[in-house]
Amino acid sequence: MRVLTLAVVVVAVGGAIAVGQSTVPSADGTKTGETEKAVRIASPGEHLDAQIKKGSEQDVEAVGTRKIGGRGVKNWYSTNWELGVGQQYSMAVEKTSHLVTDPVVVEYVNRIGQNLVRNSDAKVPFTIKILDTDEINAMALPGGYFYVDSGLILACDTEDELAGVMAHEIAHVAAHHAAREMTKQGYMQIGSIPMVMVAAGSWVGYGVYEAAQVAMPLSFLEFSREYETEADYLGIQYMYRAGYDPQGMVTIFEKLSALEKRKPGAVSKAFSDHPATPERITAVEHEIATILPARPEYLVTTSEFNDVKARLERIQNKRGVEEKKGTKGPVLRRVGQSNNGVVAVPGSTN
Repeated sequence: MRVLTLAVVVVAVGGAIAVGQSTVPSADGTKTGETEKAVRIASPGEHLDAQIKKGSEQDVEAVGTRKIGGRGVKNWYSTNWELGVGQQYSMAVEKTSHLVTDPVVVEYVNRIGQNLVRNSDAKVPFTIKILDTDEINAMALPGGYFYVDSGLILACDTEDELAGVMAHEIAHVAAHHAAREMTKQGYMQIGSIPMVMVAAGSWVGYGVYEAAQVAMPLSFLEFSREYETEADYLGIQYMYRAGYDPQGMVTIFEKLSALEKRKPGAVSKAFSDHPATPERITAVEHEIATILPARPEYLVTTSEFNDVKARLERIQNKRGVEEKKGTKGPVLRRVGQSNNGVVAVPGSTN
């Protein structure tokens, strides 16, 4: 058993551990002064479905061998298209953003991400970077270009919570959600133009349409509820396969939802558009209980997570001090004398 109010335990054994409770902020941001009532989260294997079809999307043992959202009627786009579009947008992101370059922080987050990728259905290599921003967000572009906001890392209390958000984003790439969303838009644009299926599953006209796509609006990364649900579903499996406590996804989504209620705008629009509704949480818990076999232990957090988080906090605090030092007003430089006194040039430096 896991309790939402506090995650102090390093390893959950047998899916049933006892943890403490803590005083938490109320919806208006003030302290309640009381200990919040524990809310139990479903444990893996509690109601395991014995009828799971081998190789299906429900079969966690088949992760990595399944074709989920691949090229076909519902996905016109090739892996090369995803790689190309992702690279274009990654260049745009990095031109307008600051990256965390500290080698310890970068290596740690990359290691978590690559472990999740190895235990996913993704068919592309991932490039994982950290954006130096207070915003709470993560974004995986087509082709595996993955950005984690430093604000998200600091918002997490345990490593499995960070892994939960990262696994969710990896699932968007693994399931080709951007390409499938573009395909939906394509159907709407071409209306009733017939697509004739010919030999070996190729599509007449499809290649021409694909070649005309040179960029993908970022709005297509704001996925439908259907795709967000599928990303939850697959992300839970990837966490589990990587050894993490899948309940971490529940706890971080609960925290982000509560934070958005207390401080509107604190969470990136990408998360606030798809809040952790009770129905969504219930669906995730149902999956944990029915398709994930129980294990003797799960990774919740590590001392390394705490060290990296503290290091990142120091980096951001230093950045804040340097920014304050740099916010000077115009400096006046004396350039000569006249009958009217000093002539000054605003904006110049001594």
